[in-house]
Amino acid sequence: MDAVDLADTVDLADTVDLAIVGGGVIGALVAHSALAADPGLSVAVLERGMIGQGASARSAGVHFPRGATARVRALTEYSHDAWQRLAGELDLPIRAVDATVASANPAAVATAYLRLGTPTGSAGLPAGWSLPEGTDTWPVYGCQYADVQGVAGRVLAGLRDRVQILEGTEVAELSSGDGHLLTLSQGRQVLARRVVLAPGPWIGHRAWAGLLAPLGMRVKKIVAAHIAAQPGPQDPMTILHDEDAFLLPLPERGHFLFSYTCDRWDVSPDDAGLVLEPSDLGQARAVLSRYAPDLAARCTSGRVFCDAYGPRREPVVAELRPGLVFAGAAGGSGYRLAPAIAAETVAALDLTPTRVLSRPLQRQS
Repeated sequence: MDAVDLADTVDLADTVDLAIVGGGVIGALVAHSALAADPGLSVAVLERGMIGQGASARSAGVHFPRGATARVRALTEYSHDAWQRLAGELDLPIRAVDATVASANPAAVATAYLRLGTPTGSAGLPAGWSLPEGTDTWPVYGCQYADVQGVAGRVLAGLRDRVQILEGTEVAELSSGDGHLLTLSQGRQVLARRVVLAPGPWIGHRAWAGLLAPLGMRVKKIVAAHIAAQPGPQDPMTILHDEDAFLLPLPERGHFLFSYTCDRWDVSPDDAGLVLEPSDLGQARAVLSRYAPDLAARCTSGRVFCDAYGPRREPVVAELRPGLVFAGAAGGSGYRLAPAIAAETVAALDLTPTRVLSRPLQRQS
């Protein structure tokens, strides 16, 4: 459609300055950051399910200050400070947790972790754990975990007087001209001056799959096993750096959560076969048994979902068309990096005179 067509297809009441597609933690933080940059914006958040119900609801909600690349470390530092501030301002369901990282590669640990203590050897491990030969441990400071669905809901709840939130609303079609026209599943149309696509792992949706394909993103299965053992209130989180895994105590739920790397790619969040399989539990037990065999034997259930990954294993913030920005592909770190991803997105939308995070912006021709 050309500019005249778009302007003539919707009533003035259905026109907004900014439409955010996706009501997960990234979409919620984009809304919060955009209104902080320009409080006069009219904003709509469009969510196909309920707020925070998608990947955010399955997330472990862990934040530990680390990054494999310079950009991710910068995103982590920004997000660490932002979560500390937002947790107090918005009374978010976030809890601090002590943490220890175990690794046989001290140079990699020193590079990746931003708040690291001195080596502690086996003294840094919980009771019943053992270290493979050559492995050491370090305390990691500033770690936390959150009810991510609750965080997204509470952030947007505080904006309901300024943000139109449409749940159970799928975007069926997206057209661009002088603005961006979103045709919704309920039959309504919304004309937005700017649009942020924050769909989580739904990058293959028919309304934007063609736009996103050149970005080279893929969707990977994510598995976290549930360990049937009651954590103590002071049990630390244990990060197995060399395994890209961590064990998180969840005393309020009565079990541990063990997140490990599942290497199954190109799945769909709507795939009915995206379930916990015997091989998933077998892989989790194999990794955990090298450190805590008693806990590995109690690995009996878990949670499964998926997330989008960028080609460089970094989040993607990319301008697809003028005023149309994609934000996501956080590779399972959507909660951890959401404030920084939101800041980059707001900068890409040119809502502020200067960029919040300075970096080259991807532009798709």
